[in-house]
Amino acid sequence: MSQVKYKRIILKVSGEALAGEKGTGINPEVIKHLAEEIKSVHDMGVEIGIVCGGGNMWRGETGANLGMERAQADYMGMLATIMNGLALQDGLENLGVPTRVQTSIEMRQIAEPYIRRKAVRHLEKGRVVIFGGGTGNPYFSTDTTAALRAAEINADVILMAKNGVDGVYSADPKVDPNAKKYSELTQLDLISKNLKVMDSTASSLSMDNDIPLVVFNVNKPGNIKKVVMGENIGTVIKGDK
Repeated sequence: MSQVKYKRIILKVSGEALAGEKGTGINPEVIKHLAEEIKSVHDMGVEIGIVCGGGNMWRGETGANLGMERAQADYMGMLATIMNGLALQDGLENLGVPTRVQTSIEMRQIAEPYIRRKAVRHLEKGRVVIFGGGTGNPYFSTDTTAALRAAEINADVILMAKNGVDGVYSADPKVDPNAKKYSELTQLDLISKNLKVMDSTASSLSMDNDIPLVVFNVNKPGNIKKVVMGENIGTVIKGDK
């Protein structure tokens, strides 16, 4: 563990990252690759909590834009995150990694209800804990869930695993060739510069609890391990106030 910079992490995986090139649904090959990457970090003794997004299946704001009641649409999105969590659990356990899924919406037949002390105990015993169901409340994103769970379990960092994006830019690099990549920012920078890394609620929660954030490309093999070991890849966002 001496070579590890972050000993307890929250890995935020977007739903789009689980879909891969398909764009929607769950790609088994992507799940397998991600599970292998997580296992390599787990084997180093790092304690890992994971928050999955659900955008590969459903987005609450999409449903609201289609005329659905927003809270109802958000609950559907929470269920999508649980489906993603179960798929990732299966991938990890196929590699022999002990894993627990905890959900903020109770469904005891398939997962444990979220209990903070139990989650911490799982981490201490070397189990990967996947947090599904978001915060359990509508109007809150899975980015906010990642910040909340990181604060609750006293994580050292939030790793924002992006699909093909290697950091934070001043503009969309696919559109603007002059877009500047930032190596380091603060949470206040994200808000003041309107950089769409995470929503303002998540940024404020991370800032208030002094939780750093690293945005990096999860598609490149070995990147999760590199971040955990402190290598300068992606963009580091300081959590200090």
